[in-house]
Amino acid sequence: MAFLPRSVFERRLETIRSYLEANDLAALVVLTADNFYYVTNFFLDVAPWERPVAAVLPAQGQPFLVMNELSRHHLRMAEELGMLWITDWDFYVEHPRQVSRKYNVLQWHRLLADRLRARGIIKGKLGVEGPAATIARVQDHLPKLTLEDATDLLKVMRRVKCEEELAFLRSAASLTDWGMERFREIARPGRTITEVDAEQHLLMVGEAARRWPQDRVRSRVFSLTGPDSAAPHGAPGDIGRQIQKGDVIVNITIVTFNGMVCENERTFVVGPPASDLVRRAFTAAVAAQEAAIAQLVTGNVVANCDGAAQKVFEDAGFGDHILHRTGHGMGIAGHEFPEDMAFCIRPLETNEVYSAEPGIYIYGVGGFRHDDTVIVKPGRPEVVTTSPKSLRDQTLAV
Repeated sequence: MAFLPRSVFERRLETIRSYLEANDLAALVVLTADNFYYVTNFFLDVAPWERPVAAVLPAQGQPFLVMNELSRHHLRMAEELGMLWITDWDFYVEHPRQVSRKYNVLQWHRLLADRLRARGIIKGKLGVEGPAATIARVQDHLPKLTLEDATDLLKVMRRVKCEEELAFLRSAASLTDWGMERFREIARPGRTITEVDAEQHLLMVGEAARRWPQDRVRSRVFSLTGPDSAAPHGAPGDIGRQIQKGDVIVNITIVTFNGMVCENERTFVVGPPASDLVRRAFTAAVAAQEAAIAQLVTGNVVANCDGAAQKVFEDAGFGDHILHRTGHGMGIAGHEFPEDMAFCIRPLETNEVYSAEPGIYIYGVGGFRHDDTVIVKPGRPEVVTTSPKSLRDQTLAV
């Protein structure tokens, strides 16, 4: 099984401790699922809003975890595999026990407070990633502790990916390309789009199992077809809608490989374009995306990516049909920071990862969007998704 090595954790912990020292914080407490994975290498099997968890990284001493007992065997398995970076953990139980009693779910704040006290963390400031209200009751037991928002620290840390993460991303991209080719083979008039999506997903699951039998690979496929594709994230419709000649289809294929998310989206036309408008819109979408990708180079301003795509659409007469920004940061979450690409004026850093997905949406006609996952590099970006996007390649036989 491939997973991030402990050296990645050591580098991250060093950065966190430098932040704690600079801001006079006794520890960082991580409460949300994505960042929990980022600092522990453990994929949470619970929702923190329902079963709270905490990863505590002190300024001095070893980190520890406070967990729900549902995760106990999962933690043990991860530890035996060598995946788990933080192996000092304790748990609270779902309900009171008759014997071997432990902290229960109503006392989890006390368990966290007692673990902090045992480490000598009884006063000063705690940096909190996530909703501070989740652990506010810790102050009932440790009144000399104050809570300070430290969410931006991990936002910045997650911005630039390490080489190990990029390797996972490239593997994910290769599977999305393979899946997109399967869609091209199986999508045809008369089939329901939900049926085709399900078949593509099933084929990808089998291919992932053959290529990486011991890795954590997840896929998601959904397509928007015909006039419904004019809604960027889909629209209400019948599950039995069939693909028809003349349809515009936006296929969305997403793979998560050992925690790294890759997006690959392509617009297809079923048979020859139904009108000159469809042809022009398709051509503009390809040109806008290529213009956006070209901007994702080290040192360029983030917002220039969005600006380049917008100019292509406006010059082609489609400016009023833009409904969303050109892209967003990617990584552990499908949508990461910066979420404000259109307004973000800081320089791009090497090994940031973005979606490049400018689109236009014409009501009653359809949507036109291609999406690639792109790694920022000096001089020329690395586009990890390589599915074709020309009108010839994207025209489905009828």
